Amino acid sequence: MNAPLKSQAPPMQELNTANHLLGNQEALKEAWERDGYWFFRDVLDREVIARIRRIYMDYLDDMGVADKDDAQAKYNGADLTRLESYSINQSPLNKAKVHEELHQAPTINRFFEELFGCAPFWVPFTVHRATPPALDASAPRLELIHADGFYNDGLNFLICWVPLAEIDEDVGGLSLVEGVHRQPSLHRKEGMKILPIRQEDVPQEQWRRTTYRPGDVLLMDLDTPHSGWTNHSDRFRLSMDTRVMPSSWNTPLVGTVQSVSEQSVTIGNGDGEHTLTLDEKSFVRGPYGDQMPLADIPGRFKPGETVIITRDHGRVVNMRPAT
Repeated sequence: MNAPLKSQAPPMQELNTANHLLGNQEALKEAWERDGYWFFRDVLDREVIARIRRIYMDYLDDMGVADKDDAQAKYNGADLTRLESYSINQSPLNKAKVHEELHQAPTINRFFEELFGCAPFWVPFTVHRATPPALDASAPRLELIHADGFYNDGLNFLICWVPLAEIDEDVGGLSLVEGVHRQPSLHRKEGMKILPIRQEDVPQEQWRRTTYRPGDVLLMDLDTPHSGWTNHSDRFRLSMDTRVMPSSWNTPLVGTVQSVSEQSVTIGNGDGEHTLTLDEKSFVRGPYGDQMPLADIPGRFKPGETVIITRDHGRVVNMRPAT
């Protein structure tokens, strides 16, 4: 049954593992520059991951689509309407700040301190994914080929993808294109609208994926093209897609909007209020990842909303909502 479905995806090779490079900053840098990612096996505290998975399963149980005690997280066939009514960044898991279980765990932070050589800075932008099986069995495996950098111009971070359960080829997971992150972007634009990367534009022999397990973590360059895989199993795909960076980098400003216009935005945080100017070069992220026209900004960002901003001499370089 699965053979014709698998044929819809290009052939995949295994990801390179980087466990043996930990503690060698020069070798880690070389691998990053060559591959555009680091993949580590069994390095995250599995008790922390299991705790997060239980929260996901409680959520699926509340939605009536899975049994919270099911070790396989099997979909029970119930109506998915309630589950799918939430936008990808605004599920109850986001609102409950489940990602803080990961971000605040001392054992997790110790791993990233070893990796970076300094404390990690967690960018407050996380997508919680409890992806059900595809109702359309003919759906293509590659869901959306993209590179995050094109949608976050001027905001630097590492993509940090964390599986919460075993994710094999049937369940789907994530695939990436190795070694093209320093080449010109494969994205195209229609005006200000960013178009997904076409599969035919990707070097087919450079696709990589693996069977992911709890404790693994995949870190990707902003310019590494990647895609989720449609779930062709009978189980939910459980993963967390968050963002991290070394605290030694130029970390972004995070705060709540106090006021906003087409020309400026004022945000407040523990350091006080910060007023920054906006201009045509400011990449203010729209609902679909594209750059917003200045005239639309006051309608999208409201006082009290938390935002992430990179700045240069009092000017907004990039602004996006926190989730």
